[in-house]
Amino acid sequence: MENTTIALKEQYESFKAANPRVRIRDAAKQLGVSEAELVAVSPQTIPLKGDHIQEILKAVPTLGYVMALTRNDFAVHERKGEYRKVGVNGHIGLVVNPDIDLRLFLHQWKFAFAVEEGERRSIQFFGGDGEAIHKIYIQENSNVAAYEQLIRTFKAEETDKPLSIEDSPAKPEEKPDSEINAKAFQEAWLALQDTHDFHGLLRTYGITRTQALRLAPGGHAYRMELPVLKTILTQISERNLEIMVFIGNRGCIQIHTGQMKKLVQTGPWFNVLDPEFNMHLREDAIEKIWVVKKPTAEGLVTSIEVYDAAGDLIVQFFGKRKPGIPEREDWRQVIADFT
Repeated sequence: MENTTIALKEQYESFKAANPRVRIRDAAKQLGVSEAELVAVSPQTIPLKGDHIQEILKAVPTLGYVMALTRNDFAVHERKGEYRKVGVNGHIGLVVNPDIDLRLFLHQWKFAFAVEEGERRSIQFFGGDGEAIHKIYIQENSNVAAYEQLIRTFKAEETDKPLSIEDSPAKPEEKPDSEINAKAFQEAWLALQDTHDFHGLLRTYGITRTQALRLAPGGHAYRMELPVLKTILTQISERNLEIMVFIGNRGCIQIHTGQMKKLVQTGPWFNVLDPEFNMHLREDAIEKIWVVKKPTAEGLVTSIEVYDAAGDLIVQFFGKRKPGIPEREDWRQVIADFT
């Protein structure tokens, strides 16, 4: 095991020397290992106690102003602010603030590290398969003393122990549409009272998200092309609309609520580059975009949902809203104007 760790460390150092601009996530794929394994063998990484992840998260508010990063393969969500409230109930965690807003599925979290990359200092969390779940970056005005105390408190006792990486969970196979009771499913869709009930609806009928959109009641899900999405996002910027941007993975969903002002195209990436919020969306990975309408007790809620070729959700956009308040008319209008 020790020889394997040393070999990977040397392999990674050689790779970085030859490919200094390649990010660690992409380096891991090229080397055939997980990102967590490369983080673990990086020179200035300190492993933290993986069985104390909830306690680590509850200590994060002491860090003050930080940058939270959550991503999947094709979208990155970066939001600056404070973790002022961290709540955990069993394996579900909530961080609910105007700036840092997260939904945490802690049964997926296994590894934690304090990482230094030059002047960048962070706390990074990974799943059992070594995939990154969530990262917290120290900023110029963060509480560095609290960061250093967090490391002292939660530093792992066996810092050179090799990681035990698990296989990524297999995706359930999609049933043929003919095996779904489409009429009952559509009636249940129309009877929804809360957008959060949609996940239960999928489980009840054993149906995937993209299959649900194909089988949705008339007028409740329809396709949109990428140029139209970009036009709508540009209009949102120009009209100063406040929206919600959801990007996540198996272990974490991160939400931005507010405006999106500075939109920048960089190669295949469509970016939002605002002082407190950045989004990076890989356009050439987008397979389908849907406009989705879900009933609630306050009326319809409209989202734009972006999927990759595997049917995985890349990003969702909503109008800014809170429970108990109807959807904003300006959000509905901007979608109606271009679809």
